Amino acid sequence: MTHIPPPAEELRLLDLELRRLDARRAQLLHRRAWLVTALQAAAGPISAPAPASFAPRPAETSAPRVQNVLLVLGGVLLTIAAMAFTLVSWGHMGITGRALMLGGITVAVLAAPVPLLKHGLRSTAESVAGLGLALTVLDAYALHEVALADVGATGYLAAASALLAALWTAYGLLPHTSALRLPLPAALVPGQLPLVLWAVTADAGLYGITAAVLVTAGFDTGVALRVPAKSVRITAVSGAYGMGAWGVSAAGWLSWTATGPSAAARAAALLLLAAGIALTAAWQRVAEKQAGGLAVTAGLLTVAAVGGTARSVLPDTWTVPAYLACGIALLAAVRVARLPETVRHGLARASVAVQAVALLWTLPLLGITLLGPLAWAEQLWSGAPDDVREAVTVSTPWPPDMGTVPVVLAVVAVVLLLVVRDTVWRPRALTGALALAWATASVLPPVLEVPYVAGLVAFGITTAGTLAAAAWIRPSERPETEAAPQPASAPTVGFPTPGPTAAVLALLTSLTLACLSLTSEAATLAVLSSLTALFAAASRKPHLAPVTAPTALTYAAALACASGAAADWQPQSTAVLVLAVPVAAALLAVRLGNSPATVPVDIAGALAGLLAVALAAAAADLPMLALVLALCGVITAGTALRADRRPVAYASAALFVLATWVRLAAWDVGTPEAYTLPVTVPALLVGALHRRRDPKVSSWTAYGPGLTATLVPSLLTAWGDPNWTRPLLLGLAALAVTLLGAGHHLQAPLLLGGTVLALDALHELAPYLVQVTGALPRWAPPALAGLLLLALGATYEQRLRDARRMRDFLGTMH
Repeated sequence: MTHIPPPAEELRLLDLELRRLDARRAQLLHRRAWLVTALQAAAGPISAPAPASFAPRPAETSAPRVQNVLLVLGGVLLTIAAMAFTLVSWGHMGITGRALMLGGITVAVLAAPVPLLKHGLRSTAESVAGLGLALTVLDAYALHEVALADVGATGYLAAASALLAALWTAYGLLPHTSALRLPLPAALVPGQLPLVLWAVTADAGLYGITAAVLVTAGFDTGVALRVPAKSVRITAVSGAYGMGAWGVSAAGWLSWTATGPSAAARAAALLLLAAGIALTAAWQRVAEKQAGGLAVTAGLLTVAAVGGTARSVLPDTWTVPAYLACGIALLAAVRVARLPETVRHGLARASVAVQAVALLWTLPLLGITLLGPLAWAEQLWSGAPDDVREAVTVSTPWPPDMGTVPVVLAVVAVVLLLVVRDTVWRPRALTGALALAWATASVLPPVLEVPYVAGLVAFGITTAGTLAAAAWIRPSERPETEAAPQPASAPTVGFPTPGPTAAVLALLTSLTLACLSLTSEAATLAVLSSLTALFAAASRKPHLAPVTAPTALTYAAALACASGAAADWQPQSTAVLVLAVPVAAALLAVRLGNSPATVPVDIAGALAGLLAVALAAAAADLPMLALVLALCGVITAGTALRADRRPVAYASAALFVLATWVRLAAWDVGTPEAYTLPVTVPALLVGALHRRRDPKVSSWTAYGPGLTATLVPSLLTAWGDPNWTRPLLLGLAALAVTLLGAGHHLQAPLLLGGTVLALDALHELAPYLVQVTGALPRWAPPALAGLLLLALGATYEQRLRDARRMRDFLGTMH
């Protein structure tokens, strides 16, 4: 026997087949258009072109789309006409005629989709159904205006929206109209209003209205999870998110502004209702893709609910710890095996988010503790405060209700140590716990308002403890979990390990401690001495030396400056004391050899040397500045003895030259040769050694800079010297350089010496030339010029040959 399905099932199958036929027809039409275009392009060069008016053009839109646009536009126009009829022409008819007219039109329009569906005109049926639904809204409005005008608008709107939602749902579920896709999702739109409007009508207050909003969101969630129709699910999800966001925002505001336990409990009940809705949705298989986000939302709402209740009975300073405790309690749900894995991960992420927000709350106080003491640099040795809080807030006010910051930091550190057991995240959790423990120890003294001296001791203990942790955690002794292979899902971004993190934290704490000690002389000297010794001792660990060794040298330089200031020394005297740091750095670098700490130590020593020079220069004491420069030259010369620091010899020579110049300036020496010869002699010696090692080096490279450094300034000075001694000595020196250049076939000495000799001779002959020129008659210079040109013209070829021989001769020189 042939199986005949039920009418509803058969109708569904027919609709499915019709949709497949429509899709296939559109595909074939698209293929046909492409073939027509291809054939026309191929036949274009051969056949005659068709008239422009009959040339086929590709369609810019498909036929079904045009049909839908026309149907929607027609439905909109009919709806506007019905509204105009209801609002404007209503008064021209009696009560019976008005009711019969509008009711009859509504019934006829709602019944019209049935025959349209039978004839396969689905789009037209959907458009007419939409018009019918719009007419029901007008019917409700007309009923209120004619028969129920005394009923309150809000209450009537609530009842009418509920009745319309039920009517549209029933219309969409009828056997003859169940194929329509519009009525069911449209029914959800008025379904958002009844509960909220009834709560407003009943004066339920903010709590009652919020509860109505959340219940409506729960209803939408249930529809989205249970109804298989895609259009209904999309509409329900939109309503659930919209009403849920409204309700959660209102409940959160009520919880935050609650002034007592009763109000906070009612707000918490609303937040827990929203959390239950989100958690229920996350538990369903239908919402598997959104389960993670829904679980996070549920966890955060639960924390807000319980934390808000606790906040109402606790002091303000314990508000953040209360929320933090609720967030940590969410981690217990991770152990519940009955919960889906996605839900457990979402609750864990919610707990992490709460802890992260709590840590962000602690950052202002941590920043004040670490950066506040910098203001003492402007109030150096102005007197020690009474306690550490006063010391760190010398320029910044203490924020209110921050007394529980150490509790928050310590609790999160403990959670990281106890909860995180994953092989990939365990080393990172240890690093984070170390940083949080350091932050706890840093903020605890100002929070407790310990005395100033005790606070300095506490910061010193924190620095020493952090350095000890960095020394204990060696790179070769990291936990095995850190070196374990990471799964494919693990993040590949680098993360700082505990050892380097501890070293950096120790450095930050020492800087804060050094700034805190600037309140008095005794504190400054004691703290800088302790820090120098502490970091010097830590430098014995090879993996810490690149950080601790230059830090120890830096604090040693600061100690030298502070000692000089405490002894009322002048800056130039303090500069000599500071030079002990570059000496120590040079000796330490020799001992370190090829260690990674060698370069940082050299840099620290160089910076200390620059500090000494700056101190000596600031005092404008030229003899002392010359001494400091000479000592720096000695230190750099000793550094240049190392095989890997040979280029430092250039800096040493420059320092010696500068020291010589400063000493000559201190003696009021104005002779330029006194300044240039100390440069020329070493430069010529270096050039000679360079040419001996490499004979191919040009004389310009070897001797040019040294000769120019003395000959050019001396020539400029000789041209302005009215006496004959300097030009004579300069001429003899230039002659000697020229002869040496000619004897050894060197270009640079020959040309430089010859040029200076010629210019010097011209300077000496210039007065006589002027006298001769003045004694000659005026026609003599043109006559001499003419004779010179005739002589050059007659011997032009010979002069060219002489110039070429001179060029070749110079080219053979070095």
